[in-house]
Amino acid sequence: MAGKIYLLSGDSDLIAMEEAPYDSEKLLQEMLVKHPDLLAGDQINSEDPRRWLLVTREMSVPGEEGSNGRWSLDHLFLDQDAVPTLVEVKRSSDTRIRREVIGQMLDYAANAVVYWPVEEVRAKFQARCEEDSQRADAAMTTLLGADCDVDEFWQRVKTNLQAGRIRMVFLADAIPAELRRVVEFLNEQMDPAEVIAIEVKQFIGTGVKTLVPRVIGQSETARQKKSSGGAARQWDEASFFEALQSRRGTPECEVARKCLAWANARKLRIWWGQGKHDGSLIPVYDNDVGKNFIFSLWTYGKVELQFQYMRTPPFAELAMRQKFARRLCEIDGVAIADEALTRRPTFGLELLVDPESLTKFLAACDWALAEIDNATTRLG
Repeated sequence: MAGKIYLLSGDSDLIAMEEAPYDSEKLLQEMLVKHPDLLAGDQINSEDPRRWLLVTREMSVPGEEGSNGRWSLDHLFLDQDAVPTLVEVKRSSDTRIRREVIGQMLDYAANAVVYWPVEEVRAKFQARCEEDSQRADAAMTTLLGADCDVDEFWQRVKTNLQAGRIRMVFLADAIPAELRRVVEFLNEQMDPAEVIAIEVKQFIGTGVKTLVPRVIGQSETARQKKSSGGAARQWDEASFFEALQSRRGTPECEVARKCLAWANARKLRIWWGQGKHDGSLIPVYDNDVGKNFIFSLWTYGKVELQFQYMRTPPFAELAMRQKFARRLCEIDGVAIADEALTRRPTFGLELLVDPESLTKFLAACDWALAEIDNATTRLG
């Protein structure tokens, strides 16, 4: 039986609005693009309401390394904490919403965290902005504020994907009871991933249309578990090494300390990052040309090479990044493909536990710093 809501007009007349189905699934998808607030960010987190950035519609999801895409996700959003939010839209009249959609979404999520390079996600966002005649920087400012660090935000997207910190959302005009039970169960069991359903009922009457979103699946147990992570934190030397020691052990922690000592000896600025769960150690060489990045270390035990951010001379040239990569590939276990020279490839910190390997790594970084100085001198 269709429900009703009532509007109270200026002259105190009560106007009944009848619940009505959507004409098509496509219409519901298009409304979500125009009105992301239908994702009910205030209900997902009442203390810190979620705000949304649409990356793209029909986001391709590969099923294996190097494939073009086996599936197509309806919508990919990011919230202000850089949490990827995967949204599948169905009408309640679609029988797949009861069982098939669960397996479909889990397939998307399991493969997205493995096969979505953050560079591709960022490129999809920029392409979508161009298609919609929207400035990408303006959209980021709306989400994050005027003082936002865009590169740091995309780094957090990458970190969240690597950690499986994503949100899966089923959106429909009505959520059947069997889907609701499964969503509530998954949301209580999965951490750090979040699983919710959003019911967006439509009511029509006297030329007015009202949409009423309601979040389903956030039991109090799940809500407390998901909120326990807290807000973004400012990492420092002590917290970084405490986390790295706890997660990766003494040998890798000692490697990171030697890398920090190398950076300090060269008077590089250290930026520690502000991730909720993962800390970073990023040496930055500031000179007259700008900020120069070479590598970063992470509390989950990865060395990340900063090719994507090598925008100043001489590494703005691909040939110079290739020379740097060849030096790094002399380290046993390190392999860097040419297509990774516009990205931020990683390798395990454990590969530098061997003293000879660490010596090769730091020698390559010394070479990079010398090349930056040489280029700066020529420009001056």
